This record gives sequence, structure tokens and C-alpha cells, in this order.
Amino acid sequence: MSPVHHQVPALLLAAGRGERMRPLTDTTPKPLLQVQGQPLLQWHLQALLDAGVERAVINTAWLGEQISGYFSSIFTSKRRKNMPEQLSISYSHEGVDFGGALETAGGIARALPQLGPVFWLAAGDVFAPDFVFDSAAVAAFEASDYLAHLWLVPNPAHNPRGDFGLSADGLALNLPADDPAPRYTYSTIALLRAELLALPWCDIPPGNPGGIKAPLAPLLRRAMDNGRVSAQLYTGRWTDVGTPERLAELNTLSSDAP
Repeated sequence: MSPVHHQVPALLLAAGRGERMRPLTDTTPKPLLQVQGQPLLQWHLQALLDAGVERAVINTAWLGEQISGYFSSIFTSKRRKNMPEQLSISYSHEGVDFGGALETAGGIARALPQLGPVFWLAAGDVFAPDFVFDSAAVAAFEASDYLAHLWLVPNPAHNPRGDFGLSADGLALNLPADDPAPRYTYSTIALLRAELLALPWCDIPPGNPGGIKAPLAPLLRRAMDNGRVSAQLYTGRWTDVGTPERLAELNTLSSDAP
């Protein structure tokens, strides 16, 4: 891992109902399902702490009180027993405030007052144990004019057509449906500028006080069409833990958990 320098906060998306994971998610929110000996969301928290990130926001809705009850306001690593490093956690409780999840862009907009002008974004239902929330990536992004930097992955079996193209010079591409160029799958890990959640890209009022529901993809595609989204290919281990079968498959593998 590269040396830790300047870092930014992270927003971990954990508000979804997890319909495809039922009946497992009828009583347990998907981010708390055990993957190789620890809750799925804990893998991200550990990686953030290891990378020097000091603050994370978790958005919740379905069974959100279980998530805040489990992680509370401080995350510390068992691997760092003699070290003071810790990650502070705050919450954006969409279920409490609005009765349900606000989708990705709506949830990000709601959490923005707890974040800064640049922040990490990661979905709480993705297993990516090799990913490094690298401070060098933060520095490069902050020095650029991009609104988002996405990590793309080779297309899994459940998304064979992929989501976005990738140019030779590192731009994410919103390709037409009939374009034969290769597409890759959005890993749901990114660096974002808060500016993406404001006009002209997004018309949700700051902080989303009305609880507007909105997806993120249209905002990203709009910014891509204006050359404002960069991307890179990530080839480490990555699984969208979207079904009980994928979860069971992960749990048959050897664990690298602490």
C-alpha cells in the first residue's frame, strides 16, 4: 500500500432492502450478513481504516437500527491493538427520516452535509477485499477537473453487457446501446465531488430535505457526456453479493479476515 497522506471521508451505502437475498434479509440487513467470518460491511470499514480514512457515513433504511447498533460510532481494528487509529462513524437514517431508502443519488444528496467536497463512495453489499482506498488516488482526483472517478470491473455473469466504456486515456464512456466497444461493470466504488449532486447535474436541493428518490446512473451519464468522469479497471477480487448463492459461494472460500 502506498504511504497514507491526505484522505477524505467515505459514504457507505447500506439502505437497500436486499430483496434478492430473501429470506436472509427478512431479519438481517444485507450489510450485516457474514462473509468469511465478519459482516460484509466490516470489510470496507477495515480497508478504510487501513488507508487512513478517519470518518465514514453509513446511510440506512431497512433494519437500519441493527447496523448502527452493531457498529456504533467508532470502528477500531483488532489488528491495531497497540495503535490509536480509529474510524468515526455517523449515520444518515433514511428509513427513520422518510420511511424508506432514497435510492443512490437521493441518499448521497441527503448525506452530503456530513461529507466534504470530495468523498469516497462504496456500496455496502459489495465484497472487494483487495481494494485499497488509496490516498494517491484522492490526490490525483482532487488535482483533476473530474466530477467522479469510477473503478470498473470485468463483467460478471449476471451483468454480461456491462455498464460503461473506458477510453485509452482513462475516461468513462456513456456508450450507445448499439456501440460494439467493450463495456465494463461499475464496481460501485468511486471518488465523487459534491458538485455532481448540484446543478446543472442534479436538481435535488442541498441535503435533500424532501427525501427525493433518485438514481445515480443518470447523473454519471450526463457528466460522462461532458467528459467529466474518469475511470480505471480494477481486477482484484470483487463480488456483488446479491443472492444467497453468491454469499454461500464466498463462504466456501478460505478467509483472509483478521
